[in-house]
Amino acid sequence: MFATGVTIVTARSAQGDLIGLTVSSFNAVSLTPPLVLWSLAHTAASMPVFNTGLHYAIHVLSAQQQTLAERFATRGIDRWAGVEYTSGVSGAPLLPGAVATFECFNRSRYDEGDHVIFVGEVEHCTHHTCVPPLLYHGGRFYTDHSL
Repeated sequence: MFATGVTIVTARSAQGDLIGLTVSSFNAVSLTPPLVLWSLAHTAASMPVFNTGLHYAIHVLSAQQQTLAERFATRGIDRWAGVEYTSGVSGAPLLPGAVATFECFNRSRYDEGDHVIFVGEVEHCTHHTCVPPLLYHGGRFYTDHSL
């Protein structure tokens, strides 16, 4: 019952394959140095890529990106089919239209329970003001933030 923003974390495998998944477990850790964290289940198919990869990008989604969040949360499909992206400074795929994008060095990992907590050192960041975020609460997405 905790309202949270919605992110998509993207990376490239060592072979150059595009990896991406929807994540709601994202948080700021430190301003100096700039650190953020997110977590991933041990059983996730993308775990080997994130466990050994050096860079990834975290996209804080806008209210206009609910369909993208649902797509990157769906198993058994090509999540990247027809999805626009550019390559970031360190090669991670970047999705257009996000409220904020954090390009991170995969600084550390912590094995806790059934997840791994990834701490990323932010190497590059972009953001857009006046763009409403996509929210998730109680198993539902929220795009309308009027009171």
